[in-house]
Amino acid sequence: MPDLNDAHPRTWATGDYRSIGARFLLAAELLCETAQLRAGEAHLDVATGTGNVALAGARRSARVTAVDLEPELLAHAARRAEAEGLTVDFRQGDAQALPVPDHAYDLVTSTFGVMFARDQERAAAELVRVTRPGGRIALACWTPSGYMGRMLALNTAHVPPASGAQPESRWGTMRGLRELFGSGVAIEAATRDLWWRFPSPDEHVRAWCATYGPTVVTLGSLDEAGRRALVADLTALVHELNADGDTLLMPLEYLEIVIRP
Repeated sequence: MPDLNDAHPRTWATGDYRSIGARFLLAAELLCETAQLRAGEAHLDVATGTGNVALAGARRSARVTAVDLEPELLAHAARRAEAEGLTVDFRQGDAQALPVPDHAYDLVTSTFGVMFARDQERAAAELVRVTRPGGRIALACWTPSGYMGRMLALNTAHVPPASGAQPESRWGTMRGLRELFGSGVAIEAATRDLWWRFPSPDEHVRAWCATYGPTVVTLGSLDEAGRRALVADLTALVHELNADGDTLLMPLEYLEIVIRP
């Protein structure tokens, strides 16, 4: 079990990830389709958050287990499953030490989740450990060049990470995946976009700074001048990527990945 006094799970308890995760539903449904999830398969969703992929698997009649560090997000995911009449085994646990047996799952997934593990190599090894021979790992990870990758880079530009820390968007590159999983696996990957919509760019920035845990935590660690600088940089990025005029219509680029150990 993780140390719940650790700062990492507190990051995702900060803000309100429910409102963020609700906008990522399409990526979860598409991932299950790309992975060709079959009825009756054993499906593990890692860093499930609000349960998007876990519920998508349950809708496809898989036998789903879902793991996350944050108990409030698990509780929200469980309420969603109950509302839809779906069965999911929700468990609190760490992506770096999954509370499940070796080689137990036909499909192991994570959508914008496992990529935030502190020890990336250990998390990747855990995904392989729990996958059955002939099974597959399916991931959706933010790219360095898209909005989310660049936004996360802004956070670390204003508050440098620990020495030796790798960017989360490493998972959104073929080079990073090869480093994490080695050359002895088959990796298929394609770039996709989610489209982020808000009444205006500035309204998005205000909502983001109040709800997205990593940004909320970064802002909280800065003085007033630092907070103004980060918000200004984030606002400039959003306006740069906006494909609309008055409202916000912004692509969120990510890599959709299927790995066969």
